[in-house]
Amino acid sequence: MTQLETIHLAADYLCKQLHGQCPEVGIVLGSGLGRLADHIQDAKVFPYKDIPGFSASTAIGHKGNLIVGKLGGKTVAALQGRFHYYEGYGMDKVVFPIRVLKLLGMRWLFVSNAAGGTHPDFKVGDIMIIRDHINLLPNPLIGPNLEEFGPRFPDMTRPYDPELIRRAEAIAEQEGIPLQKGVYLSCTGPCYETPAEYGYFRHIGADAVGMSTTSEVIVARHSDIPVFGVSVITDVAPTGDEEDYVTDGEAIVQAADACAEKMTRLFTRMIAGL
Repeated sequence: MTQLETIHLAADYLCKQLHGQCPEVGIVLGSGLGRLADHIQDAKVFPYKDIPGFSASTAIGHKGNLIVGKLGGKTVAALQGRFHYYEGYGMDKVVFPIRVLKLLGMRWLFVSNAAGGTHPDFKVGDIMIIRDHINLLPNPLIGPNLEEFGPRFPDMTRPYDPELIRRAEAIAEQEGIPLQKGVYLSCTGPCYETPAEYGYFRHIGADAVGMSTTSEVIVARHSDIPVFGVSVITDVAPTGDEEDYVTDGEAIVQAADACAEKMTRLFTRMIAGL
């Protein structure tokens, strides 16, 4: 079965289960941010293992469910956990859910992740609007182009939608949610970055670093879907002089989880205004 046929198989399966209920908004919930899904009303939960073509999500803090229901008055499809290149999946598997959601009717994509802050002013617990990115993962569009989804050479001048960013900033000001804004860089992982790597990433223009997200954004933009993205800063770059410094995966999930309430308020109001 071809990649395109598998995408259609998954979309057909979900469409039958949803009885024509088409999600307008897709949400990708990264490490520790899955609690936003608890606020989705009239939720239908589909474990990834039950959806044709979906892989297993093995990362810490990723439950591995697709949840469809109502948030902010809109029908949303939330991916409670994503797939990563470091898990051993090819890029076609990493971005598979985004293409399935496109076939189901997704018109906007919201993405989130836990990231290490390289900007000197960032602190643990900050929420950073992603205004642009640097992709150091293999490009998910390499290979035969899926013409049904988009052109061979898609434009990436504005990967994150300026109007959605403006809307987020206005809502955050009303809600009293402090926001940062910056450039997100994705690398392969799974090891965390060395102090020298953090310094290099900052030098080339990155404000936050993670192991995901950019592939999903590229595929969404390939299909001309507007994207809004945020990083929760769950650790900050060491200087290299702290002999007792350790990057801890469980601590990162806990730091992301502490931002879930603010993220939920921001995303809910943004989605309500679409």
